[in-house]
Amino acid sequence: MEFDLNKRYCYYFNELAKIPRGSRNEKAASDWVCEFAKAHGLTYKQDHVWNVYIEKPATPGYENADPLILQAHLDMVCEKNKGVEHDFEKDPLDLYVDENGWLRARGTTLGCDDGYGVAYMMAILESDDIPHPALQCWFTTMEEVGLLGAMQIKAEDLHAHQMINLDGGGELETAVSSAGGVNVVIKKKIDYEPNTENTYAIRVRGLKGGHSGGLIHLELGNSIIIAATILKEAELEGHPVQLVSFDGGLKYNAIPREADVVFTAAEDADTLKAELDKKAAEIATQLEFSDPDFRLEFEKLDTAEQRMTKQCSEDILNFVYLIPNGFQHKSMAIEGLTLASSNLGVVVTKDGEFRGDVLARSAIESYSESNGWRMHVLAELCHMQADATDRIFCWNYAAESRLRDIYADVLKKQGKELITHATHGGLETGVFKGLVPDMDIICCGPVAEGAHTPEERLDLASFDRAWDILLAIIAACK
Repeated sequence: MEFDLNKRYCYYFNELAKIPRGSRNEKAASDWVCEFAKAHGLTYKQDHVWNVYIEKPATPGYENADPLILQAHLDMVCEKNKGVEHDFEKDPLDLYVDENGWLRARGTTLGCDDGYGVAYMMAILESDDIPHPALQCWFTTMEEVGLLGAMQIKAEDLHAHQMINLDGGGELETAVSSAGGVNVVIKKKIDYEPNTENTYAIRVRGLKGGHSGGLIHLELGNSIIIAATILKEAELEGHPVQLVSFDGGLKYNAIPREADVVFTAAEDADTLKAELDKKAAEIATQLEFSDPDFRLEFEKLDTAEQRMTKQCSEDILNFVYLIPNGFQHKSMAIEGLTLASSNLGVVVTKDGEFRGDVLARSAIESYSESNGWRMHVLAELCHMQADATDRIFCWNYAAESRLRDIYADVLKKQGKELITHATHGGLETGVFKGLVPDMDIICCGPVAEGAHTPEERLDLASFDRAWDILLAIIAACK
């Protein structure tokens, strides 16, 4: 299969591949889109985070059709193989077609997530013979680092109530729902006192971890919750401890794999270790099928000079022990879809402060809101501060969708069937849905694999087929 630059969407993909555009480094790509709009006499707007929209009037016969938004993100994940010399801030991607007809980049990510969507929009905007309603094409930024560009869009800048998101690979597939969420940041100033008791450390290890959107339903172990559970239940059974530090996890949207706790206790090491090992064995039984490699490490340390006061230590342990965490609700409309969850992804003890980061997700806004309020109430009871940040809107499943019916009809005429799926992760579609609640949305795009890795590749035959499908959907939007 040839990467035919005479096809305008291939041409624009190739041009985009010449421009470094890692997340937070999209200005050059954004400016390129603006220059394109100027050259073609199209109305456009660029905002302070380099999002761009371009508008194009309806073609003859579509003047009375509802306007349509097309949307894709400009940024890409920048990963390369070990030993590959490539500067993602200066060097163009080195594209080639492999023996199976897949487009790839030598030693690096390809950026087809979401370069193909950008290329499709450029080709449509350029064309004089593709029928379409009035179009508003959105080129967003910083999608790969938390939908940050889309979250800066204002509702008054959206000029349609139907939308095709071009970040949905699969050719025959469309998403129908995505989770929204809220990040709740928990903080507590630590009060210290001198320490003369024995000092110990426990370390939770061997857990699988993973993305809290895609894997939370698997009931995987959360290292932070496990560490707090072991210590708190030991306390409840007559083995008091006081924290020195509590650290675990790396990202608020990842199920934490490891946690380290330093604490003090009057008991000798052998007695305390036996009690904590008993608790760890109970948890190992609970995790037998989800995290069979779980283990608890125990170590006696040199005596710490200071520790948290009893009240401060209790507040932190109580909060982590009681916090709503993990899978909570499943969808009654879509089989296998997690509807609500929360994930305590990170805790850090630093500069005299304890901090925790929790991500509550749901495709129904009220579930996320309720989770957020529960954490606020619990934080108040534990003498902590809770602040909601980085709110992401949800895209809840709609039983009826005109665009989805059009997509299904286009495929049916080809003897194919539309496949629908939902995700517990966050998508830019949720942001648009939150700004325009009656927005009708579908996702589409070609078959691509290996996103976010140097093995990323785009099926060029599917790139052609998905283009034809997209044009047929747009043509049907009368």
